[in-house]
Amino acid sequence: MATEIKAPNFPESVAEGTIATWHKKVGDSVERDELIVEIETDKVVLEVVAPDAGTVTEIKVEEGDTCDSEQVLGMLGAASEGGGEKPAQDSKKEEASEKQDTSAAKSDDAKPAASGKQHDVKAPSFPESVQEGTVATWHKQVGEAVKRDDILADIETDKVVLEVVAPADGALSEIKVQEGEQVESEAVLALFAEGAGGDAGGGEAAASGDTASESKDTGGGSDEKVGDKILAPAARKLVAEHDLDASKIEGTGKGGRVLKEDVQKAVKDGSAKKGAEPAGGDVKAAAAPAPAIEGERPEQRVPMSRLRQTIAKRLVQAQQTAAMLTTYNEVDMSAVMNLRSQYKETFLKAHDTKLGFMGFFVKACTEALKRFPDVNASIDGSDIVYHGYQDIGVAVSTPRGLVVPVLRDTDSMKLADVEKSIVDFGKRGRDGKLGIEDMQGGTFTITNGGIFGSLLSTPIINPPQTAILGMHKIQERPMAVDGKVEIRPMMYLAISYDHRMIDGKDAVQFLVTIKELLEDPARFLLDV
Repeated sequence: MATEIKAPNFPESVAEGTIATWHKKVGDSVERDELIVEIETDKVVLEVVAPDAGTVTEIKVEEGDTCDSEQVLGMLGAASEGGGEKPAQDSKKEEASEKQDTSAAKSDDAKPAASGKQHDVKAPSFPESVQEGTVATWHKQVGEAVKRDDILADIETDKVVLEVVAPADGALSEIKVQEGEQVESEAVLALFAEGAGGDAGGGEAAASGDTASESKDTGGGSDEKVGDKILAPAARKLVAEHDLDASKIEGTGKGGRVLKEDVQKAVKDGSAKKGAEPAGGDVKAAAAPAPAIEGERPEQRVPMSRLRQTIAKRLVQAQQTAAMLTTYNEVDMSAVMNLRSQYKETFLKAHDTKLGFMGFFVKACTEALKRFPDVNASIDGSDIVYHGYQDIGVAVSTPRGLVVPVLRDTDSMKLADVEKSIVDFGKRGRDGKLGIEDMQGGTFTITNGGIFGSLLSTPIINPPQTAILGMHKIQERPMAVDGKVEIRPMMYLAISYDHRMIDGKDAVQFLVTIKELLEDPARFLLDV
């Protein structure tokens, strides 16, 4: 039965793509989830994988041609061997034969990896704007049994964390790129053996259960003796990075072997620093407070993450290239807070999401951007690009750093849609699941330092945008209202803008418009 090879579902901001490369041609056999074709859009390169095992029977869209979202690119026929289709009975016989071979190999104490098909575990295909990545974490180690599509490793780029999954049931037989090392697009990270697991290394150590514990630390490398201590490769690397005395580290591995965890513990308590007292010294002496010695105060040096490097580079770029200026105003949040208090229960029941403040700010900014197109524009070299849509980025704090996912076409979004999207962004940001497409583009940005208690700040523009709105803490202050002093919940607002593009008058009036819309939310409905 023929299966359609379809283009993926493009993001809303991507109209069409171009067929960059066909990795398979007509007549080539493919396995399920094997890369078949790459589609290049104006933002990312998208991969199309085989929906099932089979043979490419037809290519409908050639390289260099454009395609639409979910368009049929080609056809995939049933799996063939020697030009003809393989009967189902033969497949079953082969599966049974493979199982018998595997059992025989185990009974002969042969390596399971030798009985299964070998795969190269490769890094994903990075988008054009991403040059390289760093192997952040290996979730599986050599010999550890995994299921198909289990996460093997995380690769951290300067924008997102990419996951590398298992191509089949089996186990890693060799790790070629260790944690912390850099990799390029589609680089081979490890070797994977189908059907292996638990004792993929073979031998007596695997039978006794020692291989799993050793490979957890070594990642497939070899031990090294330093003095009277035996160090695992990962432990040796940490010792060198932190300039520790290996003889002072107590090993908890087999035969006193020093593991990665032992070094991490020594780094934390400072017991293995060169010149420090050994861990087994006088307990009473150690308990007594020692005078601080200049040059002996604890410090920790860690490499900056790729995301943090990118944040630093972009913020410095913004400071150096934009004529940045900030203007301030304040908004009385009474009307929004009263509206929220009155309808929050009804809103929750109707839309299955809480009614927050950010939805009001997004809608107010959307309306203000429509009135002041200069604020919604961007600078490209010596050109000004006016955007006929409003894509608003919302800064989200994650464990890895600040990221800015984008709400698309906010003019057509309802308040509930905005709130649901922001909740989803926050959850996926914390879990490291935001994709590159979530953070591409954007014509304006909102950042909310108020959730951390900030009363006033000067936000930095997110290039190539020309403005950013800073929200702050809501604080009750005495205000003059109709000749009387009243206590009102007030918030300071800050708009930082690129003076090359936006005049001070427009920036001030833009901020005043946001203030008026928030102080009288009925304006959203009346469009006044």
